[in-house]
Amino acid sequence: MRIIPAIDIIDAKCVRLTKGDYNTKKIYNENPVEVAKEFEDAGIEYLHVVDLDGAKASQIINYKVLEQIATKTNLKIDFGGGLKADKDLEIAFNSGAHQITGGSIAVKNKTVFESWIQKFGSEKIILGADFYPDNSGGKIATNGWQEESNLDLIPFISEYQQNGIQYVICTDISKDGMLQGPSFDMYKTILNDIKNLKLIASGGISTFDELPKLAAIGCEGVIIGKAIYENKISLKQLEKYIIS
Repeated sequence: MRIIPAIDIIDAKCVRLTKGDYNTKKIYNENPVEVAKEFEDAGIEYLHVVDLDGAKASQIINYKVLEQIATKTNLKIDFGGGLKADKDLEIAFNSGAHQITGGSIAVKNKTVFESWIQKFGSEKIILGADFYPDNSGGKIATNGWQEESNLDLIPFISEYQQNGIQYVICTDISKDGMLQGPSFDMYKTILNDIKNLKLIASGGISTFDELPKLAAIGCEGVIIGKAIYENKISLKQLEKYIIS
């Protein structure tokens, strides 16, 4: 299972939110490049970067930060937040993104998102499936989690898999930043219902012990944010996990 630390960007700074609420912003480092270098020094190869300003503005904003991280590290970066048009993708890839994540666009403009899968290939395009749990399993959320759609989580993922998507980042918004554990049951259900999916777990990771459990379920990767910044999981632990 790939270990993928997260760097969320507001005003070119490394921040974390709780449940996607911008009012809960906490700045962890004024220099995201420093953070990325620490990850790389621990043997980590992958990085998840979210342009939270871009998510609000519905266009890429913090591409300079992406460019700096890509230039000064060898990390393979997946980049998301506000990518709505072809020019946003061109900027992201030209700035050093290895993959891009599309969430809101996949809900609001299926034609455009599917054209990206065709144009750039399924290795380059990740589906962002951010959801609020409900009785049906979960409803997809959009626009930096500010809006809830009427789309059910599993059919949403399944339809895009049929249209070529391989990678899916699935975030339980109710758990994001809460440090109370991830949605094990939901990930199990998704992977039971949808075969051959590269599912990346996100939201709620709180202890190192949760990582082997996610791997056992069949998650292809895990995104870890606040647990690292709040020293609940150490880079030394992650380094040992990667080596083993």
